[in-house]
Amino acid sequence: MKYSLLAIVFAFLISCKSTPEKDYASINEKQIIEYVKKNKLEATKSESGLYYVIDEAGEGAKPTSASTVKVAYKGYFLNGEIFDESNEEGISFPLKRVIKGWTEGITYFKEGGKGRLLVPSYLGYGNDDTRGIPGGSVLVFDIHLISIK
Repeated sequence: MKYSLLAIVFAFLISCKSTPEKDYASINEKQIIEYVKKNKLEATKSESGLYYVIDEAGEGAKPTSASTVKVAYKGYFLNGEIFDESNEEGISFPLKRVIKGWTEGITYFKEGGKGRLLVPSYLGYGNDDTRGIPGGSVLVFDIHLISIK
């Protein structure tokens, strides 16, 4: 009886084992490299794995991760499908309240600067579907840092 109960418990535990997380980090890295090459971008890779492109340097100060900023942006997937976009006036927000890719990436721009962020999923919304964004997605953002508040 002891052994059959143990076998049942063991079988139950094995059947409840969650599937391992897919390694999107290496997949995203390949996707970003292909995108950069295909679009002939001069992108810089940060230590975290975020890629960024500075198209216009801007002339103002650079924000810190604790800054509140005003940014006009367009967010899209690698295939060009737009999932979010501000108007030209932009929106204001504290950098500590957005995805990690923005908290880090916006700090590379000076006030008035424009460019692009290529955000791997682990610096975006992760491996799970979130608000219409499929898990594991690389996110691309066209950024215009209007001001630092």
